[in-house]
Amino acid sequence: MANVLEVINVHRIYESAAGYTHALRGVSLQVSRGEFLCVMGPSGSGKSTLMNILGGLDRPTSGTYKLEGVDVADLSDDEMAELRASRIGFVFQSFNLLPRATVMRNVQLPLVYSDTPVSERVERAVKALHAVGLPADYYDHRSNELSGGQMQRVAIARALVNDPALILADEPTGNLDSATSEMVMQTFSKLRARGKTIVLITHDPEVCAWADRTVHIRDGKLLTDEEERAHHRAERGRT
Repeated sequence: MANVLEVINVHRIYESAAGYTHALRGVSLQVSRGEFLCVMGPSGSGKSTLMNILGGLDRPTSGTYKLEGVDVADLSDDEMAELRASRIGFVFQSFNLLPRATVMRNVQLPLVYSDTPVSERVERAVKALHAVGLPADYYDHRSNELSGGQMQRVAIARALVNDPALILADEPTGNLDSATSEMVMQTFSKLRARGKTIVLITHDPEVCAWADRTVHIRDGKLLTDEEERAHHRAERGRT
């Protein structure tokens, strides 16, 4: 099965007045088409830095990141922006919806920026909303009239509307209660069953239980299963 993304020995170093921060340390990762991967780690582990690189919002200091075989290092800023808009769908913890815009308007936004004809925007938005299971009765509601779970499903539909190669979800259940979180994760599971490639970043092991595969990140490094088990044994020994 072809890889949607490939990360090879990626380092990310930030420079500030306080010195250097080595946020990622030699990360390598492959995600196959149609795979649901969970990246789990505590705050400060480097998972947000990895998310930014996978989403084309940041670039590695060294190493290689390929999306659908394209090395992002070879892209100009404009080409990178086009790649983000057309091949990556983002889902965030805070939803990032326009509060006074309708559900339909929010989902269509990526298509507005790509000059898609109005009739096609509507058709694709309806298809995306149907895929996440939001009833048509809500399409004309403003997003600030929805529950948290409904808003997140709208955000997922917006991520789907361009039929991206990759869906990136950053703590998508972080602002939701447990029942609503399960509903959102069921939505991701259904998308996985339809062949969508998903990378979800979280600190919650219950969320990762929905994924095909989980990788653990700590101190900027991806750990093997044995290294993660050793870490937990050490943690228990200190308590």
